[in-house]
Amino acid sequence: MESTGSHLMLDGYGCEQKKLEDLEHIYRVLEEYPGTIGMTKIMPPYVFRYTGVRPENWGVSGFVLIAESHISVHTFPEKQYLSLDILSSKPFDVEAAVEYARRAFGIEKIEHNFLDRGTEFPKEIARATQLVRRDREELAERAARAPGPRRRTV
Repeated sequence: MESTGSHLMLDGYGCEQKKLEDLEHIYRVLEEYPGTIGMTKIMPPYVFRYTGVRPENWGVSGFVLIAESHISVHTFPEKQYLSLDILSSKPFDVEAAVEYARRAFGIEKIEHNFLDRGTEFPKEIARATQLVRRDREELAERAARAPGPRRRTV
């Protein structure tokens, strides 16, 4: 089955701490990353520093909306770790995206997962309408057969 989107989830270990704590660096990455993987940025990146409940869990988070969905980055500088997600309705070169992240953050070790999203999402409005009608008819039939008090429409 064809999917409606792709979701890359990347965990980076042994990253360069200075890059993980640099708001401007993360902003620049999110500013250029969409174009390098063939996506369309529809707003400037939003990047901010946060403080965790535990002092060592502070970091930087960034997010950019793309026409195809979004890209997000969350860093934990003291742990030299980053989490990066790309969710896109348009196919993209996963290996190129992973390699870009490796270079951008000086990642030593990467774990990544890739999912097809929305594999059962109807791509045609006529088909979607048909499915919704069928589901409503089935629910109405079940409700009609169900024991107990019934609602009356006046």
